Amino acid sequence: MALLIYWYDFICFGIVVGAYIGSLWVLWRKEFAARRDNNTIHDSLLVDGGLPRNHVGSSQLWTTCWKSVSPLWLLLTRFISFVIMAALLTLDIINWGPSVYIYYTEWTFTLVMVYFALATVISTYGCWLSTSKVSYENGTMNGDREEGGTLTSIIYRAKEIRGVIKMQSRHAEEAVRHRAGFWGYLMQTVYQTSAGAVILTDLVFWCIIVPFGSNAHLHLNLLMGCMHSLNAVFLLIDTALNNLPFPWFRIAYFVQWSCVYVVFQWVIHACGLTWWPYPFLELDLTWAPLWYFVLAVVHIPCYGFYALLVNAKHSIFPKLCPSCYVRSY
Repeated sequence: MALLIYWYDFICFGIVVGAYIGSLWVLWRKEFAARRDNNTIHDSLLVDGGLPRNHVGSSQLWTTCWKSVSPLWLLLTRFISFVIMAALLTLDIINWGPSVYIYYTEWTFTLVMVYFALATVISTYGCWLSTSKVSYENGTMNGDREEGGTLTSIIYRAKEIRGVIKMQSRHAEEAVRHRAGFWGYLMQTVYQTSAGAVILTDLVFWCIIVPFGSNAHLHLNLLMGCMHSLNAVFLLIDTALNNLPFPWFRIAYFVQWSCVYVVFQWVIHACGLTWWPYPFLELDLTWAPLWYFVLAVVHIPCYGFYALLVNAKHSIFPKLCPSCYVRSY
């Protein structure tokens, strides 16, 4: 092995393993136990109405929290965010090669791209369902008016049509729950994991690496600046528009994401890599356990900062715009 192991490194291993096991315990208590009480995972996630605060309804995946803002605008912002981020990541890989994935930044950047890709597909499907339903109802009503008839017969026919549409919508929603339940849950999970990872990435880069780092591999340019800022900007724009809740317990996925990256670093260094992209991850330092402990703890304020922004949105906007804002729960 190219990685030398010292006695204090076992403390670092214990911190990472303990954080991962702790995150699994949180998910078992808050996520999996709650879903086990329902009939299926899909039903627990996507049944509209009467949902617990921790869950998200199917319509919340693609609708906005503003009455006057069409879901098409949310779809457009998600698609544009994905396209721009894909272009930036492509340029980064062209300039530096696939080895850029040694950095946590590229991991997080790709994760945010995955969120916008999922969100774009789900928004497109939701808008299509909504448009199809409205078109079918309007088309049937217009056909009745063209056929003529008394006012009473038209009103009776309208009630009958609404009943049929309501029944068809109920069956359609049941089908959507089973088809899109997993993807909706995945989208919500990636969204909250990305939120914490973006804050951690940009905070470490702009507050530690840029001012204090003497890394010869660091060449700050426009592309690097965009990759460490636009990820947060696009995600914040989506947060300002979307209708998704932000439960605290899903910090566990954020912790797991970072743990997987750290283990990845250990593996590639054990296989022969000697250079560390982040000095505070080096295992041959006497202060390594302290650095690992600080990194584990800093996940809480990073995730908490984003959760605070979401809570501020739900607290401030209803007071400033009570007739325009729609709470997700």
